[in-house]
Amino acid sequence: MKILILEDETVLALSMQEYLEDCGYEVTCFANSDEAYDASYEHSYDLYLLDVKVGGEKNGFEMLEELRKDGNKTPAIFITSLTEIDDLSRGYECGACDYIRKPFDLAELKLRVEQVVKTHCFASSDEQIELPNDYIYDVKKMKLLRNGESIKLGKTETKILELLIKQRGSVVGCEMFWEEVWGEWVDSANIRVQVGNLRKKLEKDFIKNVRGVGYSIDF
Repeated sequence: MKILILEDETVLALSMQEYLEDCGYEVTCFANSDEAYDASYEHSYDLYLLDVKVGGEKNGFEMLEELRKDGNKTPAIFITSLTEIDDLSRGYECGACDYIRKPFDLAELKLRVEQVVKTHCFASSDEQIELPNDYIYDVKKMKLLRNGESIKLGKTETKILELLIKQRGSVVGCEMFWEEVWGEWVDSANIRVQVGNLRKKLEKDFIKNVRGVGYSIDF
């Protein structure tokens, strides 16, 4: 799961990045709204964490308003020192799904992010997603389970699995793997190897190979 952070307090941004990366997320930080805005079009993110008072042409509120006008529906959480009810109201009116007031504990940030993952990114209100062949994906712990036992997966394998789960019922091709898993072009042979390694750990036909197109998981 990819997270974009817009935060101009260097120490705080680094702390958030390191903490969330330790939790298994892929994080990119920006101190300037112009750079963050451009990155939101150049890359696909699963969540935005946005400060309001930042450098750049737009503040955090204005940046999210522009993204929403352009049809960008990526969930967003505002992280700010603003405490007035009018600021809180504007944050939600801009299209944010949550609002964290500074100062905050990093454990609180983790809980808020996990809630967004459950309710928005996987389009499920449940902490566990039921999958074919008796598999269950634990959204909170980011683990694949079967008969109560966890299946050990590598970081790239987990990213591949999450993408297939989010797109279940549809076929995922190379371009989406490049964007969502690697964030850059990789040889299609590398994708086949990584998906093949993941399939070896799972029941046959859990991940279906659509020859010449990509891979999919059924509902």
